[in-house]
Amino acid sequence: MDCGLKERRALVAASSKGLGRATAVALASEGCNVLITGRDEAALAATKSDIEKLGSRCEAFAIDVTDPSSPNLMVERTISDFGGIDIVVANAGGPPQMLSVDTCEHDLTAALNNNLVAAVSLARCALPFMREQRWGRIVCIASYTVVQAVPNLSLSNTARLGLWGWVKGAAHDLKGSGVTVNMACPGTHATDRMRALYGERLREVELAAMGAPQDFGSAVTFLCSEQARFINGAKLVVDGGETLAV
Repeated sequence: MDCGLKERRALVAASSKGLGRATAVALASEGCNVLITGRDEAALAATKSDIEKLGSRCEAFAIDVTDPSSPNLMVERTISDFGGIDIVVANAGGPPQMLSVDTCEHDLTAALNNNLVAAVSLARCALPFMREQRWGRIVCIASYTVVQAVPNLSLSNTARLGLWGWVKGAAHDLKGSGVTVNMACPGTHATDRMRALYGERLREVELAAMGAPQDFGSAVTFLCSEQARFINGAKLVVDGGETLAV
């Protein structure tokens, strides 16, 4: 299926590794020009090289996506490099494991800043340009914790639900503007994040049962496509049937 994204200009935050990287690669495979961001310059360079092999233009921007100044800088860089901005994928590393009863104010504030405020700020910086051109796609990467709370991930449970509330409101506010706002909620995929969370407990047989990062990247790319123009304010759970919430 042709997603109608050739020459569209995409910003994918936190995209040097993992699900962000897979999303950037999937968008580039559809012909998008992509700005990738992250803190690891070596990983950024490797991802940029892989994307350019697909024949799409890619620029890399070393930056901490959770820094309060980064949203405006990333949007400005995308516009400077590509002449505009059509797609924003708001992404950031997930918060650490923690029981709800152990959550303190510092932990909660950090999680909200990194996994709620950063995404909202990035979207809001891009919206004036998207609204003016009457075309835009904003996809916030969250977690399946939005639909089913996960034990020992209380910070993710809390911050992701807050972001989901903002996505629903923004989608309603933008009806008829040509701009959509959606959320993509990954389950367990074989990434460094999963290895960091579960360490030696993560056996090879469990890895084999997880989704591949490219499965998730393809789903996000669909939400950015022309075919998804009437999907707005939706959460797409990409978990292979893992969650049981109805």
